[in-house]
Amino acid sequence: MVPSHVFQNGASLFQGLVERARKTVRGSADDIGWLQRDQSLPTTEDGTARFLEILDSVRKNEHKLSDSLVYLLVPGLFSNHGPLYFVKTKAYFSKMGLACHIAKIHSESSVSKNAREIKEYIEEIYWGSRKRVLLLGHSKGGVDAAAALSLYWPQLKDKVAGLALAQSPYGGSPVASDILREGQLGDYVRLRKIMEILVSKVLKGDLQALEDLTYERRKEFLRRHPLPQDVPIVSFHTEASITPSVLTALSHVAHLELPIAGDGNSTRIPVVMPLSAAMAACSQLLVARYGEKSDGLVTRKDAEVPGSVAVRPERKLDHAWMVYSSLKEESGDQADTSQVCEALLTLLVEVAQKRRHEMAMKDE
Repeated sequence: MVPSHVFQNGASLFQGLVERARKTVRGSADDIGWLQRDQSLPTTEDGTARFLEILDSVRKNEHKLSDSLVYLLVPGLFSNHGPLYFVKTKAYFSKMGLACHIAKIHSESSVSKNAREIKEYIEEIYWGSRKRVLLLGHSKGGVDAAAALSLYWPQLKDKVAGLALAQSPYGGSPVASDILREGQLGDYVRLRKIMEILVSKVLKGDLQALEDLTYERRKEFLRRHPLPQDVPIVSFHTEASITPSVLTALSHVAHLELPIAGDGNSTRIPVVMPLSAAMAACSQLLVARYGEKSDGLVTRKDAEVPGSVAVRPERKLDHAWMVYSSLKEESGDQADTSQVCEALLTLLVEVAQKRRHEMAMKDE
């Protein structure tokens, strides 16, 4: 006779294995686009056509951004290792006589830590200029900036004019989730351990920066700290090209701090990284596994903030485009990163003006 608890333990173990296998097979399939499925959240408005009109005007040297505002650019994850990230855009704005700053945050820090630093940046800019701040965050920078508004809106309400998120995993990233979440593919090929070494040891960062972009962390954060609905928001997202030419491209964009043999000192050395190829490969993987379009790291669905004006261009741009395009000139028939940023912020100003007009009409 076999005791019944043996069968019960065996059944529990089997059920656990089945659940783990199901979780591994499903991956992030049940999480992608969760914000859009939440009926309690406001819907987005398509601003693509208006954005393209503004972008065309910008490329004809017709500029509408006002010097009555200060523009703050918030870079994303690993931005400390892309030395020219947003630098060209800042110089571009300065040539137009506009005050523009780059938030010098530690890109591999947690969302909450960077949110606090961005809040301090905004307050310093506002009290120094007496001008409201218009923010544009790329990738995790958009998540960090949105978190600053969610956590500190009472202090920032009169100091911020709006926020544009460019290719930001506002709802989460399937890549971050599949690498770091328990029971996902990262468990089986030790990707989590590899990422921990890369982020903590090589890049001198905090693994929580990447963990904060998983679906679990984003759902938890947004439930506790929803973005104030009176903040004017523009969401910009794209799709990576997966053509053979892109898959073989190399981009020299990064600098890593690595130890030298001998005296034990460290040095910063340039590293050639196949960013375009890597983004194309990741995009191809997300299509194959989930049937979802993405820029290589963020799906289109997860980059749209509920209640925002969404910009969905057809032009193929991967997630790292804003980083590596700073090192080269775009072809004459394509807008560069600075022009795209200007067009997004110009659209954001229009969205804010429309919002104020609607509120004034309600008050009357």
